Order: sequence, then structure tokens, then C-alpha cells
Amino acid sequence: MINLNIPTLLTLSRIALIPILAVFFYIPWEYSNIATTAIFIIAGITDWLDGYLARKLQIETQFGAFLDPVADKIMVAFVLVLLVQVESNIWVTIPAAIIIGREITISSLREWMAQIGQHATVKVSQIGKWKTTAQMIAIGCLLYSEDFVGVSMQLFGLGMLYIAAILTLWSMMSYLKVAYSSMTD
Repeated sequence: MINLNIPTLLTLSRIALIPILAVFFYIPWEYSNIATTAIFIIAGITDWLDGYLARKLQIETQFGAFLDPVADKIMVAFVLVLLVQVESNIWVTIPAAIIIGREITISSLREWMAQIGQHATVKVSQIGKWKTTAQMIAIGCLLYSEDFVGVSMQLFGLGMLYIAAILTLWSMMSYLKVAYSSMTD
């Protein structure tokens, strides 16, 4: 039986926000960019909050540990696909493809490493956390896409997306190196 505690419910709510974000993304409303950015920020807050509460209340579960990164990857991949569809240019497509490709690669690597009893070798690294932070800032800015206090959020978001893509490649290589060395020892 699945234990639906508060952190798990927060994670499930992040998944439930995806279709709501899609509706606001496509609705022809002058504030749709603000609404989608707010929904994405709320999703980011639930990502932080579910982990914090699970640790603080000591109610970490195997299901929660599985579901949390899945919810994150679904949200990020979904929004990146939306942004690529709207921007439809190589400058957004390349870093988005790198980020989505890395997520698929590392998820597969983690699953495989778990099957061979080496799951602990591919835990989240500090580089991965930096990548996630850059990615969330980039996506939030690209969703907002207007100038904010004289700064182009579109341009800033694109720059952050490239930083996220570089960190994505760096973290992927780190994970692959650790996995490879654990297999050859």
C-alpha cells in the first residue's frame, strides 16, 4: 500500500500542475505568461518543500524517493518541449535536447545501476543541484519572456539555459565516470 503522506501529496500535486500549466500556456490571455511562470514557481516550491518535510518529519518513503525525481523530470521535459514548440529555433532546441537527453540517460543509468546493486554510486551530486537551479531559473525566465526592470527575461533565460546545458553535460559525465569506475573495480 502506498503511504500518501504530505510530502508525497506535494509531489503528486506537482504532476497535477502540468495540465494546468499547459492550459494557461496556450490560453490566449495577456497574463498567461505570468500565470505559467507562477505555476512553474509553485511547482518548484513543492519540489523543495516535499523533500524538506520528508526529512524534517522523518517520513521519507521509497515511493516518495522514486516519485520526486520523476515528477521533476516530467515537469522540466514538458515545459522545455512547450518552449521549443513556441520558440522553434536552434538556440532553444539544442540546450533543451541536451537537458532532456541527459535526464533520460541518467534515469536509465540509475535504474541499471540499481539492478546491479550499485544504486548508491549515482546519487545526486552538487553539480546536479547547480544544474537544477540554473535550469529552473532559465525555464522561469523563458516562461515569463518579458522585460523585467529593464532586463530581457527572454535573453537572460536563454543564457541560463545554456549554463544549465553545460552543467547538464558536466554532471552527466561525472555520473558516467563514477558508474564506469564502479563497474571496472
